[in-house]
Amino acid sequence: MSEIQNKINQLIENRETARMGGGQKAIDKQHDKGKYTARERIQMLLDEGSFEEFDMFVTHRCYDFGMEKKHTFGDGVVTGYGTIGGRLVYVFAQDFTVTAGSLSLALADKICKVMDMAMRNGAPCIGLNDSGGARIQEGVNALAGYANIFQRNVMASGVIPQISAIFGPCAGGAVYSPALTDFIIMKKNTSNMFLTGPKVVKTVTGEDVTQEQLGGAVVHTSKSGVAQFAVDTEEEGIALIRKLLSYMPQNNMEDAPLAMCTDSIARLEDSLNEIVPDNPNQAYDMYDVIRAIVDDGDFLESAATYAKNIITCFARFNGQSVGIIANQPKFMAGVLDINASRKAARFVRFCDAFNIPLVTLVDVPGFLPGTTQEYGGVITHGAKLLFAYCEATVPKVTVTLRKAYGGAYIVMSSKHIRGDINYAWPTAEIAVMGASGAVEVLYAKELAAFTDPAEKAKFIEEKETEYKNLFSNPYNAARYGYIDDVIEPRNTRFRIIRALQSLSTKRLQNPAKKHSNIPL
Repeated sequence: MSEIQNKINQLIENRETARMGGGQKAIDKQHDKGKYTARERIQMLLDEGSFEEFDMFVTHRCYDFGMEKKHTFGDGVVTGYGTIGGRLVYVFAQDFTVTAGSLSLALADKICKVMDMAMRNGAPCIGLNDSGGARIQEGVNALAGYANIFQRNVMASGVIPQISAIFGPCAGGAVYSPALTDFIIMKKNTSNMFLTGPKVVKTVTGEDVTQEQLGGAVVHTSKSGVAQFAVDTEEEGIALIRKLLSYMPQNNMEDAPLAMCTDSIARLEDSLNEIVPDNPNQAYDMYDVIRAIVDDGDFLESAATYAKNIITCFARFNGQSVGIIANQPKFMAGVLDINASRKAARFVRFCDAFNIPLVTLVDVPGFLPGTTQEYGGVITHGAKLLFAYCEATVPKVTVTLRKAYGGAYIVMSSKHIRGDINYAWPTAEIAVMGASGAVEVLYAKELAAFTDPAEKAKFIEEKETEYKNLFSNPYNAARYGYIDDVIEPRNTRFRIIRALQSLSTKRLQNPAKKHSNIPL
């Protein structure tokens, strides 16, 4: 056998060794936990046969604590590029079969390389996380590795889409990379994210808490808002990444791809003419409105179980990708609070960064009152949503369905903060506050003078009716041009699509600056 053939055979053997990661025993152990390996995850994620791997033969450079005897090809992460739906993406998948996927400087360098390439070539970067954290044997070098990744996360923010899937542990400093990306997907009962684990919590605070209770998927998608999606299986999580990317452009210089649309632009939805109840205090389901107007009733909701009083989702109108922000009257009357403001603000800023038009469906009675909200900084958090809408330069189409009261009216993409096209249903009520509250303020002296309760009640009823006649319709706002048109609810889909078409050539730039100072 020739020397060249020997070398080729050695290469083939090395590749096979590298593909086995930590070896068959470690792979079996991973499978026993109900988890896939890094390579299996990449295979599921990317189009068949499209994966091109980098740095298969990288090994760590640590010689302390016996590490000089433990060198594994790839060193705990699989990196490279491929396609999803024919579109270029870069990916890294931490390999738990190799030293529990712990991060070394060499491993971090591999991740940084694909992140740099993703930035240079303007393509999304996807991280599949499953790691025991920093490799303690490497000391400060492991910390340096994390910091190098974080710096790239920040530089890539708003330039290329970044998606993180958490399919195992993610603790300590490791959590900051996913937290800096655009969307986080977590698998229930397997993944967790926390800065300090249950043992440290017990030592410091005396609390007894499990990993799942401290930082599981349900906790972070419903209580903290750290993650946007919780899935039951890894297959579901990977399918979700593929679907999520279909709504996004490759980078901030491109538009999202147009999808084929067989749903008629002029489809009328008669149910919308009757969806708003006669009683202004009665709820209805905003999801029914969204399903009725978007292409084929299909949408992808982000952060569905967090701050349910506001809905944030991706959908399409005539094949065009849009971001929808909608108050949900069915939950807390659709009021804005701290969590809803944060959730919506982040979604608005993502869409604006990546040229995705915004459609806002408004039915908001105001901001949630009370000491809990005020002490928690609802002013600052509400200002985040206001800031996000004011800053956004993408096409903005707003439809006011019912209530739009006070500062919440302004915040929800009103004409005054550069809403491009603002429609209202005939049921819209645009005012400083509701009728009962307004009468109490406007006629405080008169009300205080009444001695007969019956006469007082009659006076209140008369004045409330007077106020409602003035503001419980959209025509007062339309008179000033704050509403561009009052539309029939069943025509909403058609009017939104026409509005978006007219805005397809919109050009708007904010003043030149180093960066803004958003109220964080």
